[in-house]
Amino acid sequence: MIADPIVKEHEGVLVVRDDLIRGGSKRRFVDRIIAGHDEVVYATPAYGGAQIAIAYAASELGVRSTIFVAKRGDPHPRTLEAKRAGARILQVPYGYLSNVQSKAKEYCQKTGATLLPFGLDTPEIINAIAAAANKLQATLPPIDQVWCVAGSGVLSKSLQKGFTNAKSFHVISVGKGLSQEAIGKARLYKHPKDFAVDAKIKPPFPSCSNYDAKAWEYIKRYGKGTILFWNVMG
Repeated sequence: MIADPIVKEHEGVLVVRDDLIRGGSKRRFVDRIIAGHDEVVYATPAYGGAQIAIAYAASELGVRSTIFVAKRGDPHPRTLEAKRAGARILQVPYGYLSNVQSKAKEYCQKTGATLLPFGLDTPEIINAIAAAANKLQATLPPIDQVWCVAGSGVLSKSLQKGFTNAKSFHVISVGKGLSQEAIGKARLYKHPKDFAVDAKIKPPFPSCSNYDAKAWEYIKRYGKGTILFWNVMG
């Protein structure tokens, strides 16, 4: 069992410390869409965190996991962690994400393996994160602003569904653009740096250098009142 989210205060900001979980926030919920399958497949950006969550969860559930990722001279440390956690890594030459996803889909069609959606964007995952957020809300003071970083937008949608009493939501988009569904009622900030580039300003707690950490400069600049930031992974 994975413990409920832990919240710690850093520089006046309430931070959900899912960096304390191996595999981060998605590890907390991914069992729901992995359990019962023989093999699950995921197409990931080299820098993506979901590959780690999937690898740990699949290993613990006795499910085979296969990660498709763009071929690199030196595999990214997150891909290497996924491999150590038990995932099989298949590197794709000419690895634009669209090509990586295409190869993963072809593999599933040939083998019967289950292809997991990008960002693990499923109703089961969204509802599970929302339920955890709603439960957490009852233990916290009234929240003025909820902040998160978004790649696929799953976390943004989930937190807006779960934090029913928050006054406002703020999301920093990293990587591809977000759909209006993912943005919802949040104020959107588009980070100018590429997904692969590390944050210039580091937060005072372990935070994914090219992803979650990019929120901190915006929180310090635009944050007001009682702020909660959901830190997905370290």
